[in-house]
Amino acid sequence: MSPKKKSKVEVALIYVFFLMMFVIIGYPLFWALMMSLNPGSNMLVTDLFPESPTLEHYKWLFTDPNSDYIIWYKNSLYVAIVNAVGSVIITSLIAYVFSRYTFLGRKYGLYMFLLLQMFPALMGMVALYILLNTIGLTDSLYGLMLIYLGGQIPFNAWLVKGYFDTIPKELDEAAKIDGAGHLRIFWTVMLPLAKPILAVVALFNFMAPFMDFLLPRIVLTSPEKYTLALGLYNFINDQFSTNFTRFAAGSILIAVPIAFVFLLLQRYLISGLTSGATKG
Repeated sequence: MSPKKKSKVEVALIYVFFLMMFVIIGYPLFWALMMSLNPGSNMLVTDLFPESPTLEHYKWLFTDPNSDYIIWYKNSLYVAIVNAVGSVIITSLIAYVFSRYTFLGRKYGLYMFLLLQMFPALMGMVALYILLNTIGLTDSLYGLMLIYLGGQIPFNAWLVKGYFDTIPKELDEAAKIDGAGHLRIFWTVMLPLAKPILAVVALFNFMAPFMDFLLPRIVLTSPEKYTLALGLYNFINDQFSTNFTRFAAGSILIAVPIAFVFLLLQRYLISGLTSGATKG
């Protein structure tokens, strides 16, 4: 086979692969969207292309007195915003220390972060629940946020530290000559240059509360404190076991704040993802 034909075959195979991935990823999303537009509530009688599409399920989520969807949405937004902002602040400070200073235990601290990433969060659920119960933060959004903020530190610290390592230390030294202290160097030199990787951290941590079901299931027990993932589960569980169309409508709306934040941070994301792993 000639190099030209071989190149065309490779390109064709790449397009076929992308098409398959698009179908695998896009079909469930399309099905959920169409299900949310179907009248009725039973999944077994819904059509992929409904004959009489309706927005009644979306209307029910926001107007029906029996729906707590707005409360769950507010809870999720609150947890997501605090988690994103808090993770950026905490992680950037930790990563700055590990990137710029030499101190006793630095090497083993980094190894500990790496080791903590190897264990799934499920292994620590019982211990986390006991910890929250001890300090009186069970069934509390603050307890949930505390676990999110602490649990994301190892991964985020490695990611941001790798980016900080790519920033020349000569900039720090120049700022010190001008009389800048450690905090001012961090605030005026490091953070502006690290916007791409901090945008990645903010997006990942903003998405987590919307996507996570297991941790809120363990921590939260009061319906008025549920996040969206946990609240929507009730639509297809127990007495709400046939509300699949309302479940689909509520799931589709989860994408709205995530898409907004993604578009807001889009210009930083690509460079942040590619640069954060260049050095360890």
